[in-house]
Amino acid sequence: MLDVKLKDDIQSIHNIFEDLKKHIDLVKWEEDIKIFQDKMSTPDFWNDQKKAAKINRELKIVKKRLELFQKIESDISYIDEFLDIVDEQSVGELTKMVSELKRQLEDFEIELLFTEEFDNSNAILTIHPGSGGTESCDWADILLRMYLRFFQRKGFKNGIIDYEAGDVAGIKSVTIEIEGDYAYGYLKSEIGVHRLVRISPFDSNQRRHTSFAAVYLLPDIEENVDFELNENDLKIEAFRSGGPGGQNVNKVSTAIRITHIPTGIFAKSQTERSQIQNKMNAMKILKAKVYQFYKEQEEAKFQGKLEKKSSIEFGNQIRSYVLYPYKMVKDLRTRYETSDVDDVLDGNIDRFIKEFLIMKAKERSKDGSDEHS
Repeated sequence: MLDVKLKDDIQSIHNIFEDLKKHIDLVKWEEDIKIFQDKMSTPDFWNDQKKAAKINRELKIVKKRLELFQKIESDISYIDEFLDIVDEQSVGELTKMVSELKRQLEDFEIELLFTEEFDNSNAILTIHPGSGGTESCDWADILLRMYLRFFQRKGFKNGIIDYEAGDVAGIKSVTIEIEGDYAYGYLKSEIGVHRLVRISPFDSNQRRHTSFAAVYLLPDIEENVDFELNENDLKIEAFRSGGPGGQNVNKVSTAIRITHIPTGIFAKSQTERSQIQNKMNAMKILKAKVYQFYKEQEEAKFQGKLEKKSSIEFGNQIRSYVLYPYKMVKDLRTRYETSDVDDVLDGNIDRFIKEFLIMKAKERSKDGSDEHS
């Protein structure tokens, strides 16, 4: 006999899948795949490498969605058939299948929420500690580990482009390049100030401390946008690296800082042994920053306002991580919370991401309704 929880899980899978099918246009997915494949079969397709890479990426994403939909549909049918023959010996196998199907369905639900321009882009993530010295630097390092574990869970490739260690512990700054399907879409929920409350390991009096760190995110625009910087507007400087990478990076001026003179925006890279590679990394970050700056200016003109960047302090936090006097992680935008702090800090932030994406989807739906009312 099946226990109540297993029955409820199976019924929940059916309900969620049937609801998702109402919002899925399978015919359009199949048409999109054919259009992309037809474009790729033309003789001159690879003449424009950037455009070709973009189309290839879009094809891969649509095919993956269709294949995942078909697999989930097939697995649900198999489980329904398995129910007719399940016994005490095979109920364990059924439980594993249901658990895996729930995970796949959760991933599929999230993917369907990626509808914005850069959601399918690679991403560039930066973490900066707030005021608080060693405490905040250590908190920034804890966040870095959390995201690295998340990337590992998702199978995202990642590399540290820029790194500055804290004076005593932790980090003063880190910038990471992330490659993977919907990397930007997944991580955009993390933009903002993260607050930690705990008993300080650096305080001999064992007092409670509050620390802040800010997470910034940029889409990697290389494949998606035709945007170039004028070389005459750039100031390029070489300096000795203080980050990881061996003796060579510390003895030779391999690190690069590039400043966009008209805006004052700069980017740097110092983790590679090669000055050329550091320059390429810094240029990639700078292009994304400058593009985002001009894009926000245009949007501000359209909206009639220009929002100032939030400071790294209490009033601007998006998520709170409390380790003492109780354990709780709470997102202040979606109100979602969990007491399993260790699991979250080990990279399991999927539910926070999903709740954020659902919230944004509802906001877009409401804005669309208001425009037509």
